[in-house]
Amino acid sequence: MDLIIGSHVGYNKNDGLLGSVKEALTYNSNTFMFYTGAPQNTFRLPIDKNITEEAKALMKENNIDINNVIIHAPYIINLANRANMDFSVDFLKKEIRRSEELGISKIVLHPGSHVGLGVEIGLQNIIDGLNMVIESDMKPIICLETMAGKGSELGKTFEEIKTIIDGVKLNNKLMVCLDTCHMNDAGYDMSKFDEVLEEFDRIIGIERIGCVHINDSKNPINSHKDRHENIGFGTIGFDTLSNIIYNPKLKDVPKILETPYIDKEYPPYKHEIKMIRDNIFNSNLLDEVREDYR
Repeated sequence: MDLIIGSHVGYNKNDGLLGSVKEALTYNSNTFMFYTGAPQNTFRLPIDKNITEEAKALMKENNIDINNVIIHAPYIINLANRANMDFSVDFLKKEIRRSEELGISKIVLHPGSHVGLGVEIGLQNIIDGLNMVIESDMKPIICLETMAGKGSELGKTFEEIKTIIDGVKLNNKLMVCLDTCHMNDAGYDMSKFDEVLEEFDRIIGIERIGCVHINDSKNPINSHKDRHENIGFGTIGFDTLSNIIYNPKLKDVPKILETPYIDKEYPPYKHEIKMIRDNIFNSNLLDEVREDYR
């Protein structure tokens, strides 16, 4: 099975998408995910078309299908909170336009937090916001991310995501991003992933899965905490994550690592991707990453 696997990578003002591709290649990835600017603010630089074309050529040379590359929308967007709605709608529209400029076809979006308004009102706000954002000629697909349920986060159950999808008029523009850490922390037993996938298929439809974030978790199931851990070093474990990654029903779905840097300094992705491709847990991975960067 030819895995479509990569990680989160950087995107900076000097070399834009080209720098992202180059970083992904150092990890031996065949896909990747990036923010088009800092996720915690609205500052965005114009996209350099020449650099973008260079990036596309480099992807083609290295068998990275641009259709498997993902943009992550900034987490300052919160469609669930009516007070921020105008800002969130406007900024998400701008991110969609940037995605179109870059030629990226999928944007992962955190559904939002209701911040005290309640689940029902929060979900309706997300629906209203997406109905304002999504247009029939919009090229990228928005992938709603499954959330851990920390605080007042919405999208923590398949039913909540289904409610959003059903309420959006142009919901052919919506898919779902499964996050293994978030699902564990939300209460889904990832060691029984076939059953979880069957439940997803029954409620939403497996054809809606646009990408998978592969993360171990620092916390036990149903903790509603959302703290990612390196592959095999958390409560989900290597074997369970490997079973998810190699699930034949997800063969054509991009898998993206968002695991933490070692010592908050060293990216683990090259070593984690090798471990996943070898399909053997490497208990020395953390030390090997440290050694690699010293």
